Amino acid sequence: MVPPVPRLIIALLLGAASVLAYAPAGWFPLIWLTLGGLYILLDGRASENGGSFKNAFAGGLLGASFGFGLFIAGVSWVYVSLSVFGGMPGAMAALATFLFCCVLSIFPALAGALFFRFSPNGWWQRSLYFACLWTLSEWLRGWILTGFPWLAAGYSQAPPSPLSGFAPVLGVYGLTLLTALLATLIGEVFRRWISVEPRPGSRNTLTKPPRWRPAIQILIVVLLLAAGNALRDVRWTSPKGESLSVALLQGNVAQDMKWRPEKFSESLRIYYRLALENPAQLTVLPETALPAFLGQVPGEYLDELKRLAERQRGDMLLGIAIGDSTRYANGAISLGQSEEQHYSKTHLVPFGEFVPPGFAWFLALANIPMSDFTPGAKLQVPMSIAGQKVAVNICYEDAFGEEIIRALPEATLLVNLSNVAWFGDSLAPAQHLQIAQLRALETGRMMLRATNTGMTAIVDAGGHVQSALKPFTRAALLGEVQGYEGATPYVRWGNWPVVSFALLLAAFFGRRNAVS
Repeated sequence: MVPPVPRLIIALLLGAASVLAYAPAGWFPLIWLTLGGLYILLDGRASENGGSFKNAFAGGLLGASFGFGLFIAGVSWVYVSLSVFGGMPGAMAALATFLFCCVLSIFPALAGALFFRFSPNGWWQRSLYFACLWTLSEWLRGWILTGFPWLAAGYSQAPPSPLSGFAPVLGVYGLTLLTALLATLIGEVFRRWISVEPRPGSRNTLTKPPRWRPAIQILIVVLLLAAGNALRDVRWTSPKGESLSVALLQGNVAQDMKWRPEKFSESLRIYYRLALENPAQLTVLPETALPAFLGQVPGEYLDELKRLAERQRGDMLLGIAIGDSTRYANGAISLGQSEEQHYSKTHLVPFGEFVPPGFAWFLALANIPMSDFTPGAKLQVPMSIAGQKVAVNICYEDAFGEEIIRALPEATLLVNLSNVAWFGDSLAPAQHLQIAQLRALETGRMMLRATNTGMTAIVDAGGHVQSALKPFTRAALLGEVQGYEGATPYVRWGNWPVVSFALLLAAFFGRRNAVS
């Protein structure tokens, strides 16, 4: 069964509007309304049509429509990277972006189909069931085929959202669960005035909900928000050592110019000058700041950078490709008074940093330098630099919270090196900074972000952006930062408590309704 076209259009528009809940707009309550609207669409269809497998197809289409709206509006910057900077023909880049969003839409479609097919009768069971399914769909999206967790609902609840207080306890997928639960409760309240619901014990006979029920639902919403707000005042970690001065360098080297051989010397001069004019105990350069292999950089240049760091009795962290033209890693090295240390990126980006089997033809259509990196080891000890234990992550890696906590609780500071110039003046840099806010919250550590074109920022241990550079400017972000020790509940347990809870509850409700 196919839902009426107006319902599909409404679901599509709700998904697209959800993008405003994320950075840079940051209207975090909006997703409570848009996701609640999808819940009403899905639950209304389930009430009218019963729970057959045939009709579950309608729920899948509604979920897919919502997801496609969310992704086509929220990650359209994929087209920019493929066409504007990757050199792929515009029509092919548009098709690739369209298909990419279609694939991502499979996950909300799965949640919609299962909810439509096995939706329980009671309002609180339905609310929990939808929240669990939505959480599991996002977790799967962040895991299958190396994962793409971008625009998980939990990211929209970064500070100042009251729900952000739950992040150190439950992680981003816990925030997704609570966000979806709030959305369903708001949807139930709203439906009290616009619609009807299934009577307990019957999927086809409809009745008006009791007058007292919205009061209970509103009370639960208020209690969840109050609890999250109270948790924001809890300090799960404590300062470690003295504060230190940092300089995060933003070279603002245009992506279409960066890899040209004749511009190599200019890149060396830009970053040397920024480091010279902005001394600090810890200086951080962005991902592949020097567009060459480490062995191709003049030794005297690296020696001079080392002397600049030693002048402050500190260290410099430099993003650069490590290896040679046959086997190389997207990496970072430290220079300065500490022993030289290396980090190699573990979680590579499909099509951008490695070629999935059978897709060499796709990369041949684009011009992406160094697109076949070798991944680093999953477990790499934090760097001992500038008096801190620094957990380095590169670009896309900070989208995976359970991978970041591998270096904890030993690490006292998180540092991300990124180059999102690939995405131009799009939503991607602001969305990426919001992801970094969640990593700081989950771990109780400060997060430093050094980027080529933005958003270069310092995020405090409470997930607040302490300071940031204006995008597309050449400058250094200076600040004082603090290392932290200890472990949040999320650092100790990761995603498994939330995922296990969602899986068990969804299986319980689904099985019980399947046999009823």
